[in-house]
Amino acid sequence: MQAVAAGIRIVAALMVLMGLLWIGQGTGLIHWPASSFMLDQRPWAVRGALLAIAGVGLWLAGRRVARR
Repeated sequence: MQAVAAGIRIVAALMVLMGLLWIGQGTGLIHWPASSFMLDQRPWAVRGALLAIAGVGLWLAGRRVARR
């Protein structure tokens, strides 16, 4: 069960990091890669926020799995 919880936490951390990247690109704070279609596009900032929130929720669910 610990391996499952660790896998969930890894996926959750990647979701949060990707969400933060999308927020940065969507708001124009991060211009990487330079030719990205996501730069200065507000919908990507919203999608990034939703992905990051889902990642936090998954992280918390992974903690519950680890306790069992």
